[in-house]
Amino acid sequence: MGKLDGKVAVITAATSGMALATAKLFVEEGAYVFITGRRQDALDKAVKSIGRNVIGVQGDAGVLADLDRLYDVVKRQKGHIDILFASAGMGEFAKIGEVTEEGFDKTFGLNVRGTLFTVQKALPLFNEGGSIIMNGSIAGIKGMPSLGVYSASKAAVRSFARTWLLELKDRNIRVNVLSPGTIDTPLLEGFGSEGKEALRSQIPRGTMGRPEEIATAALFLASSDSSFVNGIELFVDGGTAQV
Repeated sequence: MGKLDGKVAVITAATSGMALATAKLFVEEGAYVFITGRRQDALDKAVKSIGRNVIGVQGDAGVLADLDRLYDVVKRQKGHIDILFASAGMGEFAKIGEVTEEGFDKTFGLNVRGTLFTVQKALPLFNEGGSIIMNGSIAGIKGMPSLGVYSASKAAVRSFARTWLLELKDRNIRVNVLSPGTIDTPLLEGFGSEGKEALRSQIPRGTMGRPEEIATAALFLASSDSSFVNGIELFVDGGTAQV
């Protein structure tokens, strides 16, 4: 018997890395999963890799019309949602003197605006006692040069959780933030070997996290194992932000 037997989950931006690993684990634990991705080819590949109990819906979490289409598919196929993992996010490197209006709007448009409406538009379908998980980052509590806009956007997501758990308490919907540290995903390839080594050296345990380690933390927050856990920011970072 799986921890998520009979549950319906929605995971945005789940074509690779942490979110894809989470979708796979949720299905293994008994859930039916809807995943999104901006590129149809990557989405089709992700659906094939998950293999069963999954529907892919092409779309951008920062585009409200795409979110409406996602939830229309969920409503027609399953009629309700038990778990939402609002995973979509992005960031750009720019020191304060280099930040552009376009760059700011892109980051806040997806990380903050997109997360807000991903959650808001899911609520009419949410079962009582459901679980909302939002993707944070250790950058939300650490000073990281050139990541000020990204860090601020993740701090905003953390703030959402504190407010929304109170607004949704009558429906017993829990709201938590999952904040990864440095995870070994394809996104790190742009750092090069020296950059990756510099990131690894900051992790107390001495190795980067794996996507599967984020997935097991997401499973905890999604399942009844965390029934008394609400409004937290769960750091899965090997200790990086804790020292």
